[in-house]
Amino acid sequence: MPHNDKTAGAMRLKDKVAIVTGAASGIGKEIALTFAREGGKVAIADLNKAAAGSVAEEIAKAEGKAIPIAMDVTNETQVEQGVEEVVSAYGSVDVLVSNAGIQIVHPIESFPFADWKKMLAIHLDGAFLTTRACMRHMLASGKGGSIIYMGSVHSKEASSLKEAYVTAKHGLIGLCKTVAKEGGKHGIRANVICPGYVRTPLVDKQIPEQARELGITEEEVVKNVMLRETVDGEFTTEADVAEVALLFAAFESNALTGQSLVVSHGWFMQ
Repeated sequence: MPHNDKTAGAMRLKDKVAIVTGAASGIGKEIALTFAREGGKVAIADLNKAAAGSVAEEIAKAEGKAIPIAMDVTNETQVEQGVEEVVSAYGSVDVLVSNAGIQIVHPIESFPFADWKKMLAIHLDGAFLTTRACMRHMLASGKGGSIIYMGSVHSKEASSLKEAYVTAKHGLIGLCKTVAKEGGKHGIRANVICPGYVRTPLVDKQIPEQARELGITEEEVVKNVMLRETVDGEFTTEADVAEVALLFAAFESNALTGQSLVVSHGWFMQ
């Protein structure tokens, strides 16, 4: 984590407790680091607790506060226990970032049903289970909170070979809007971040997969598939996404709720 010159009083998440799922790497890790720099107490929730522990240690070395939590977001018991562990350690939950996700690509006619169910379980079941567990504590505390879903440009737009991913990411917007309606009177906000292509391990894995499926080179996948519709041919960065997560987490009123914000170098414009 880079050095932060802000005084404690200026930190936008001072003493706020945040759970970030899929936070051991990629976008989730960057969000966790950003939240910690802003004074948040961060739970690094991930399937890989050892990797989550490394992120927590990195935060601790920079004088931030973080704990690792082992969590399979598709497992109801693990989600409930993980959230209870965070509340036991820090006293509450103020922010949830439902970020855990994977990608599997196939043409629809050969898309294995098992892969379809796995994709929807991680993206949608995981979002529901973590939302339910965190909302219970937000309601009990009476302090409200912020729930942030990691959507995608594919929450708005489709791409070939991504039937399950596109369906799941569209579904997150529906969940978000409903949570915003139910949570509003309790000061609980819900919003969706919709990034374009971010150069994460997940995207690096997709490049050769799409090259094989489409019969083109990896360079053509990047230029003509992933970044063709952007205004500048650039990938969105993890830091770009983390800044939007910070905006949603730190926003003080219900004025910004039930919304989805696209961060994509102009790939998709609303």
